[in-house]
Amino acid sequence: MTRIEVRKPGLSTTVQDGGRSGYYHLGIPPSGALDQYSLTCANALVGNPDGAAALEIVYMGPELVFTGPATLAVAGATIAPKVNGSAVPVWESFDVAEGDVLAFDYLKAGARAYLAVSGGIDVPEKLGSRATYALGALGGLDGRPLAEGDVLPVGSGTGRAGLVVPEDLRPSLAKDVEVRVVMGLYDHRLTDRGRATFLDTTWTLTPVADRIGFRYTGGELETVDREPPFGAGQDPSNIVDSPYPIGSIQVPGGVEPIVLHRDAVSGGGYMMVATVISGDLDVVAQSAPRTRTRFVAVDLETALSLRAERKDRLARMHSALER
Repeated sequence: MTRIEVRKPGLSTTVQDGGRSGYYHLGIPPSGALDQYSLTCANALVGNPDGAAALEIVYMGPELVFTGPATLAVAGATIAPKVNGSAVPVWESFDVAEGDVLAFDYLKAGARAYLAVSGGIDVPEKLGSRATYALGALGGLDGRPLAEGDVLPVGSGTGRAGLVVPEDLRPSLAKDVEVRVVMGLYDHRLTDRGRATFLDTTWTLTPVADRIGFRYTGGELETVDREPPFGAGQDPSNIVDSPYPIGSIQVPGGVEPIVLHRDAVSGGGYMMVATVISGDLDVVAQSAPRTRTRFVAVDLETALSLRAERKDRLARMHSALER
């Protein structure tokens, strides 16, 4: 059985899969890849199921040694892989042999890359998933990012080198992005001016951007004057505690919106002024600090139409790799 030995762990490399469903009401978030599309592409390139466990690489890649042959693929952020010092392409499958060393060049665009290996990363499932939830020390390898000296088991599977995701099916990794949102559930706490400020401001992603939440700066939202209800705090953004959808945007104090992502807590006492549509959570995931972001309001009908478009894009990607 092929194993992966970790010489250098990178900045924050974790085992992630399609996510852990069914436990959010108990306070356990879905976790899984922040960029689900890139994970799916990487897995498809090496012949794995869409949600198989892979490595999520953030900003700086690891250095890994393979104890046996495998087919690999890297998708997502532009961070060029190198096998024994020679560059290999992203968005394309390639083979490694026993003793080969995989390392990575500097990050050039995006924020998160996904390394899939034929057979998948075969760590034990926890609550039906191999995804790492580091805040809860759950899943992955001992519930934490990789460390020097770790050894990862690889499942049985076969892949084929030379498969390529077409250019037109790869995401754009721009420094100026639009993130589509459905307004609510608590945007009524904003004045008309506050709501306009939220949608008209070009927000800048701060360095506070991780699997729990992405914090932005650039403006201040005006809220409606009120007498705080029983159970809510004095901050103008406080509400009586409520569940948080994944992708919901809260604005403590009316400044610095925070997009909650796949490791976020399941509820709390800050108003959610909008929620990022499911497909654009991938856009947020690939945003590096200082990415300039505009939030664009869409209605539910449009959000559902965009979800269908994303499903079609995935189908076209799979079809392209089957040729």
